[in-house]
Order: sequence, then structure tokens, then C-alpha cells
Amino acid sequence: MRGLWRVITLIALVLGAIPIGAQQAPDTFRWIDFHSAKDQDVVVWVTRALDGQRWTSIRDIGVEYDAALVFTSMRAGPQAAGNADTLSAWSVSLTTRAVTPLLSGVNLRLLDWMLFAEGKPRELGALYDNCRDCEATTFFTAFYYDLRSHGWAARWMRGGQAVPVWTSAAPPGVTQTQIYAAMADPNGHETFGTWNHLEYGNQKAAEDFVYRYDLDPSGGIERTQLLFGRDAAAMKLRLCRPDDTVADLARGQDSMLCQKGQKMRWERKPVTTPPAHNQGQSSPPGARH
Repeated sequence: MRGLWRVITLIALVLGAIPIGAQQAPDTFRWIDFHSAKDQDVVVWVTRALDGQRWTSIRDIGVEYDAALVFTSMRAGPQAAGNADTLSAWSVSLTTRAVTPLLSGVNLRLLDWMLFAEGKPRELGALYDNCRDCEATTFFTAFYYDLRSHGWAARWMRGGQAVPVWTSAAPPGVTQTQIYAAMADPNGHETFGTWNHLEYGNQKAAEDFVYRYDLDPSGGIERTQLLFGRDAAAMKLRLCRPDDTVADLARGQDSMLCQKGQKMRWERKPVTTPPAHNQGQSSPPGARH
């Protein structure tokens, strides 16, 4: 056990912490310092709790209240490249040692602390891929402390994966344009949106799939909404405005689809046709009747 612990510590120190966003984390949250003697009890507790799970090294530990958000990596073998590691996120209870797997993937990128609901703590945004050296799909989620379960959770999880935002695997014969962004709302919190535009050539008309991901302001429940009509049009315009997006959480704004939409919006010609009821009977100010 002591030899394994030394290996874990060395790997964690060499790999370093995963980059953390610039926004302020909740006051009740802190990252564990692997160098600090006062944090060794948490590190040992988490290591023992994860005993029996599949992991090679502990990458990072964040603590809020009575639960730890833990990121681990799994290396295929001693000679495997480090950038091929599978990364996993876990919730570990600091009272019972209960372990809950949150997600697994590759190329995990922790982003900024995001605010999805007024009066609620900020949540840690993240992007990750489902595979490496393949036609990967990129997913977005946010990690947050759930007061009801006294543990960590990941947003918008479905079938073991979070929000799909980008894929390299376009359907055969289909031209695909993808756009996504986290957008700052006037009330200070963020909304996440995606737009997937599919063109089928002469087979059939193009299709748009526009989604909004946010929290219900009344109950804080996660919402996944497929938008239509005016709601979809408004979301498309927002997704294409680079100045309305959150740093490191936007892609596709330079696409021809966005450029065309913005040009049509801003270069719309003014209407100069007189109103129908005018009938040519109006007179300029000061004219004699």
C-alpha cells in the first residue's frame, strides 16, 4: 500500500492540477493541495474509498461540505502514452466513503465556474471527448454539489453522456454545420445552446436541430428544450454572436451559416413603401390645402 501511495502521489505531482477557470468558486469549495500536510487525511480517505475502482492515478480532488469531487486517470499499461489516459470523475462521500461514478472520457477540460440560476452557487463547466484517435464526439457538462444527495453530480446526463456539442462523424452524404456556445444572460447567469444544421443535397430539405440547456428558474430542475419557430430563430442569432458567448465555450461562430445569418440580419434594407392607407393624400408641413 505504501509503495502504491508513493506512485500515486508522484504521478499526481508530475501531471499537475487540471486547469481551473478564472471565475470565483463557491466559498464552501476548495481544491486539495497534495503538497500540504493538512490535506493528507482527505487524500488518504479518497484513496481508500476508491480502492477496487479502475484508476491509475488521482489527478485532482475538490471538496465542498461533506463530499469530494475526484478526477482520476486510467492508463492502459506501463508503456502507454499519457495523453491516451481515460479520465473519470467521481463523487466520494467524506462521511461514509460511498463512491458514485459521474462520467468517463478522454481529454477532459475543466473550464470556468458558471452560474446557471440566480441565488445558486457557481458550477464547474467541463468539456470531454468519448474517444481518442477516432471520430470523437465532444460533450459539455457542469459539476455541482447536490444538497439533496450530499454529493457531487454532473448536469444533463443521459445514457452515461452529457450534452453532445460537436462530432466528427457526419452521416454519409450529409453536410453538417455545428455551432454551440454558453451565453451570458442579462440577469447574470448562463444558458447553453447548440445548433446542428444538416443539408441533404437533393434528397430532402435541410433540417435544423436547435437546443437550449438551462435550469428551470422556479425549481432549479435541469431543462433540455428542442426549440422551434421564433424561439429557434432567436437562439440561432445568439449562438452566432461571438460577443455574447462565454470564453472557451463557443465554437462554430466563424461558419458560413453564422456569417450568412448575421449578414441577412444587419444588411436588411429599410422599408420605404408608403403605408396602404396613405393613398397619396398627405401634404408636407406648411403646404396649402
